[in-house]
Amino acid sequence: MTTTAPSAGSAAGPAAGPAAGPAAGQRPAWHGVHVATALPFGDDLSVDYDGYAEHVRFLAAGGCDGVCPNGSLGEYQTLTDEERARVVRTAVEAAPDGFHVMPGVAAYGAAQSRRWAEQAAEAGASSVLLLPPNAYRADRAAVVGHYREVAKAGLPVVAYNNPIDTKVDLTPDLLAELHQEGLIVGVKEFTGDVRRAYEIAERAPGLDLLIGSDDVLLELGIAGAVGWIAGYPNMIPQATVELYRLATTGEVAKALPIYRDLHPLLRWDSKTEFVQSIKLSMDLAGRKGGACRPPRTALSPGQAAEITRATQDVLAKGYL
Repeated sequence: MTTTAPSAGSAAGPAAGPAAGPAAGQRPAWHGVHVATALPFGDDLSVDYDGYAEHVRFLAAGGCDGVCPNGSLGEYQTLTDEERARVVRTAVEAAPDGFHVMPGVAAYGAAQSRRWAEQAAEAGASSVLLLPPNAYRADRAAVVGHYREVAKAGLPVVAYNNPIDTKVDLTPDLLAELHQEGLIVGVKEFTGDVRRAYEIAERAPGLDLLIGSDDVLLELGIAGAVGWIAGYPNMIPQATVELYRLATTGEVAKALPIYRDLHPLLRWDSKTEFVQSIKLSMDLAGRKGGACRPPRTALSPGQAAEITRATQDVLAKGYL
């Protein structure tokens, strides 16, 4: 497992700041395809750690660059503190050399998020993914303070902009402020507004753009994204990794027919039922998706039928 050494400080003070950048010629740990991993449960809804470790190895063998445990797709909100910590340790222990782990460290309070970032560092993670504070509609000062606190843990921080769920929008000018202070190295952009890619690049040169929702993969790849925090590679890692490589290297003509084939599935990543959807597709593909913990409930018959048809169509076309 490759990790990045912490830095001595940043503009926020001697105890704050993200980890130092990669060595010359080494790709940053947060670049490439990181899968927001689904978490398998047993029949009693206890965490299946062995199954999760096997899934991490499967994704590495499928060409992915890393995993993001404890995201929404990993149902982190339903985990106990011990479960959440053990999921990170399991991912790190299962990861082969050069395969990175970027845990989600979202929490209601900055101090709690910082503790999760410190736990990630102790476990051997390479970076962390951080939502803004989401206990209430935080103002700009609260957001900046939140990122300052978590940066003190010493790992590179990728911001996660999901105003749909958090009601806090990390606008391009706010991202520029966070980046200029040395608090974040990248942003997972989940608004679905592909125009933002260009404004982010203008306002925050050097801030890495990561694709945040599967159904804008091609558009943000063309716009200069250097990473993808992804949902549907849980089911078909090889095909989705190939699509990402084509989309981010200018091979649009080759990418477009694949994108069209996969888009009926990819669009479910940005729907409310994305966890159930991806887990159902995994089951149909012979992977263990399984049930979700409450409060997530089963898909409606209509939704399940639509996802089943789209999944079977993708598999019939030979995508793996």
